[in-house]
Amino acid sequence: MARFASQLSASGPVVLLLGLPLLMGGAILAWIVQDQQPNSQALSKSLVDELLDQQSSHQSAAAGASAAAQELAVPPLGAQPALAIRVMLHHDPGPVSIHHGERSETLNCRGGQLTGAPQPLGSGRWFQAVAGEPVGLNQQRYRGGVQVLCQGNKLLVVNHVPLEDYISSVVGAEMPSHWPAEALRAQAVAARSYAMAHLARPASQAWNLGATTRWQAYGGLGTESKSSRAAAADTQGLILSFEGGIVESLYAADRQLTVEAHGHLGASMSQQGARSLADKGYQFTQILSKYYPGASLARLQRS
Repeated sequence: MARFASQLSASGPVVLLLGLPLLMGGAILAWIVQDQQPNSQALSKSLVDELLDQQSSHQSAAAGASAAAQELAVPPLGAQPALAIRVMLHHDPGPVSIHHGERSETLNCRGGQLTGAPQPLGSGRWFQAVAGEPVGLNQQRYRGGVQVLCQGNKLLVVNHVPLEDYISSVVGAEMPSHWPAEALRAQAVAARSYAMAHLARPASQAWNLGATTRWQAYGGLGTESKSSRAAAADTQGLILSFEGGIVESLYAADRQLTVEAHGHLGASMSQQGARSLADKGYQFTQILSKYYPGASLARLQRS
């Protein structure tokens, strides 16, 4: 999406995002955040095979077939893995303001060291919620933990957030909360597939993907809503799959933008189109079938 971001930004508050079929015969890397610590561990291929439950889910739409007659099968819900994703919130010179509990700190970076107190603070800090209160960065609040690192004279701020909380926020950032529930559910599945592709192929050693429409929009608690949380919960763990791999699901605001940005890639969802189909009574499984022909639904599961 990087190479299309400049074109799309001029077209309104569009949300780009992503998805060409990613055939992943190798291991999928993901990060499971345990006890809210910034350490991560790679998932083995055998665990990935167990996470992707595709029972009877290969009833995908054939190219050119009527979406109204096609519906992707939904695998049964099982125990979900405790996955977290690392979202880059800031990677520029400082300062930034961090709020945790009743405390606030203004951090900057100088000579590879964080500053903000009378003495250097080292190269990095880790902030967690206090008494259930989310961590604040400038004017936004985020679930999970926030890691602040000094890289040269730039501050890197990364949110380590549970995957389903992340999806709730992305859906709210990408689609208006008053849109039909089926469109929001389709968006949730597309966003989760894109996120999982970047767990497997992170943008950096320190983070998986960014928080802007260069990736997919994410605003922490500020873009969550009751309807976006419901869309994530209703599709919990569902991703798009193709031949046993994950579909890095592209999408954009409307058909014109999907053609301009992704037409040559073969599969991309129009968000306005998803809304229109939902208004006509289409289920999210039918919407996804229309925009991602050949794909099926898989469910992330813990063994």
